[in-house]
Amino acid sequence: MSELNPYEQLGVTENASFEEIQVAKQNLKEQHQNDSLVLESIEIAYDTIIMQRLRLRQEGKIKVPEQIRFPEKIKTIETQKSPSVSNTQINPKIFLWLNDLLDQPSYKDLIFNGVIFLLLIVVSIFNTNLSMLPLLLTVGVGTSFYILYKKQKMFWRSIGITFITFIAGICIANILLNILMATGLNVSLESEQFASLFTFCLLWLVSNFIR
Repeated sequence: MSELNPYEQLGVTENASFEEIQVAKQNLKEQHQNDSLVLESIEIAYDTIIMQRLRLRQEGKIKVPEQIRFPEKIKTIETQKSPSVSNTQINPKIFLWLNDLLDQPSYKDLIFNGVIFLLLIVVSIFNTNLSMLPLLLTVGVGTSFYILYKKQKMFWRSIGITFITFIAGICIANILLNILMATGLNVSLESEQFASLFTFCLLWLVSNFIR
């Protein structure tokens, strides 16, 4: 595998989009998840392609997607701090980790997913029957899981992120509500409604902007 150029290693052409390269990398990692040597070569090939494209972007030869513009700022800051360190010595693992973690959804997905959570929020606020809130939260959790799962088809990862977000949303909402009440602000919502509203918002954010 090491005799191939980085594009051939990932099974893509040199004209492949950034999204296609990421999908190819993820598929190869899933196929060879038990082979550490192959996984390392996949990461090296991916790093090499990203660095090449960043260099071409700096030279004005190609347009790099928004997802990988941020690394240029990291490189600039590091270069200013340590002028003696060349760009080839900068480890790209930090921004690669961010690229693997963060997602940039399309406007279509944002709006479609937003409508679902907005409906859940509206129903939870204006419905006086608080016994429906567990059902609404179940729908919200299920929607968040589905959005996360369809991105990379990783079942347990999607379950874990959704569950952690749900628990964090409930806990943070209760803390915020106690703070608001301690300051004397009048919150017109029941505590269960406030927690549901906050949790729905957090689930929407995480499911859309986390891979």
